[in-house]
Amino acid sequence: MGTPETSREPCPDRILDDLGGAFAMGAVGGSVFHFIKGAYNSPKGERFLGGVNTVRMSAPRTGGGFAVWGGLFSIFDCGMVYVRQKEDPWNSIFAGAATGGFLQMRQGLKSSARSAAFGGVLLALIEGAGIMVNRIMSPPPQGKKEGSGSSRGGSRGESVLESFDTPTPMPNFDYK
Repeated sequence: MGTPETSREPCPDRILDDLGGAFAMGAVGGSVFHFIKGAYNSPKGERFLGGVNTVRMSAPRTGGGFAVWGGLFSIFDCGMVYVRQKEDPWNSIFAGAATGGFLQMRQGLKSSARSAAFGGVLLALIEGAGIMVNRIMSPPPQGKKEGSGSSRGGSRGESVLESFDTPTPMPNFDYK
């Protein structure tokens, strides 16, 4: 549970990386959404231009909103890593709650608390799903447990050779 993510950048660079990635995700997703919305709301014969104009006006705003959320989340996540001195799923859960609460502060304490709870629960579900997928997709542990006999004939002390009892070594493709 306390294993660090080796695929992520260190914290100061992670903030800019997440901010840019969130902006790109919001801009691309917003472009698709706003193009469809603009084309649908335009008169016949002007649908393509209506979609393009709506994308031009609205997609950067959507990307900016995503960038703010991603940047704040990354700042809170890095802050939790610094305070707790460990990288685990709890940092993301706390960062999601803090981001949701911080972004709703202007609407009042009750709304901020509700948004923080929603952000924490949402990130807990995402982290839980990620952990579950990692456990399902990870290979079974190597080696044989002591005292476990073969499934056939092992109860009477007989030894039955099965091909899956001894794991084959992984091939090595390193050329020297």
